[in-house]
Amino acid sequence: MKKLDKLIIKTFFGPFVATFFVTLFVLIMQFVWKYIDDLVGKGLDTPVIIELLAYTSAGLVPLAMPLAVLLSSIMTFGNLGESFELVAIKSSGISLLRFIRPLFILSCIIALFAFLFSNYIIPIANLRSKSLLFDITQSKPAFNIKQGVFYTDIPNYVIKIGRKEPDNKTIHQVMIYDRTPTSRNERVIMAEKGIMELSQDKRYLNFTLFNGWRFEDKGDARGSGNSELIRVGFKKYKMPFDLASFAFSRWDMNAFASNQQMLNIRQLDKAIDSIYRVDSTYGRTTSAYISTRYPFYKWKDTGWLAKAPPLKTSAFYDIIPEKSKRYVLERVESSLRDAESSLNTTAKDYTENYKRLLLHKVEWQRKFSLAVACIVLFLIGAPLGSIIRKGGLGTPLVFAVIFFVIFNIFFMLGEKMSRNDVMASWSGMWLANIVLLPIAIFLVVKAMNDSNLFNQEFYFRSYKRFKNYIQTKRKKHEISA
Repeated sequence: MKKLDKLIIKTFFGPFVATFFVTLFVLIMQFVWKYIDDLVGKGLDTPVIIELLAYTSAGLVPLAMPLAVLLSSIMTFGNLGESFELVAIKSSGISLLRFIRPLFILSCIIALFAFLFSNYIIPIANLRSKSLLFDITQSKPAFNIKQGVFYTDIPNYVIKIGRKEPDNKTIHQVMIYDRTPTSRNERVIMAEKGIMELSQDKRYLNFTLFNGWRFEDKGDARGSGNSELIRVGFKKYKMPFDLASFAFSRWDMNAFASNQQMLNIRQLDKAIDSIYRVDSTYGRTTSAYISTRYPFYKWKDTGWLAKAPPLKTSAFYDIIPEKSKRYVLERVESSLRDAESSLNTTAKDYTENYKRLLLHKVEWQRKFSLAVACIVLFLIGAPLGSIIRKGGLGTPLVFAVIFFVIFNIFFMLGEKMSRNDVMASWSGMWLANIVLLPIAIFLVVKAMNDSNLFNQEFYFRSYKRFKNYIQTKRKKHEISA
């Protein structure tokens, strides 16, 4: 490796690592903001939150890499151009394609790493993050009784507290509605004051109530409709509540293992092949159903139908005896309704299976398209940086955001159209790369020819020449007139 190659790789490596982690952090914050309502107030432990963010960040790596490559390549060649190192390199007879070659090879290695990461790490990370996120969203909020509000999160109980003191333990004007299955009769407990405390293992919430009444509606077991109201007063009454339903629990991850996002290329190929085999059974099932229930089409005389005029429906109806017409019509209606129901069920199953097939094809193409996007965005960033000749985070960040937004828009648009079968899965998932590749080629050509694409003076001079040309043509026209 030559010293020039080492210099360029060293200059590229630092911005790439920095921009990669910054981009990953931004994407993680976007995820947190999206699910903030499901995460806050659940009483989650710190290790659970760290585990969720770790698996989520692993799933965002393929999306963060293209942006990191784009921004770091613009910064690298912008810094070299701003310090006139590019001028020195070109003046020594080294072409643009030669001094971007090491970074192009490095971007290919990054793309290969992104593909391997998507194929082997992402499925496991998605499986764990999706299952963990599902467990979090299904868990109840942390126990929190507010004053003046009916609290119903504890199963079979409704609790209302009139007032809570600042210590968050002493409560006043307590009403508890007990609907537990073990108690056949409905009970209402009312107390002037109470103290609520968690047990040491935080499994139970103990209420100690003072100066209250317990009302119980004791119905007649024979169902005669007679009932008896029992009222019992108390000075002190202890009542425990089981908080097991608030504990965070894990579901079996195998329930999510068949999702297309949790599969690698080999597993996706196998799943797609299985879906194709299921699709072929729907056609055979429909054909068998029609041929067994409606065999008359096998005996139709095509030659006779071609010569004879079409028969009217009323002709068949007239030859049916009057007393059998009602029975025949009911049988026909029942048969048609049965056929419609069976065929609609088969069509619905076929549609759902076809949607699954599209999702698997989209996921298969995603693993390759995001990896190749690293190379395409590098081919945009490297010549763009050598043209604008601005380092730092200012101008490079603006151009990087613009091109990444364009990439993201076309990528999401292509994915949506592929999922809805508007475009083929390969063309939809590669739409962003197809759109950006001509731009990359155009920028490479301009950079090789030392184009003044982003030079303000170039555009000002072009405007002056155009203005002078218009004025000259106008004067000639006036003289000739």
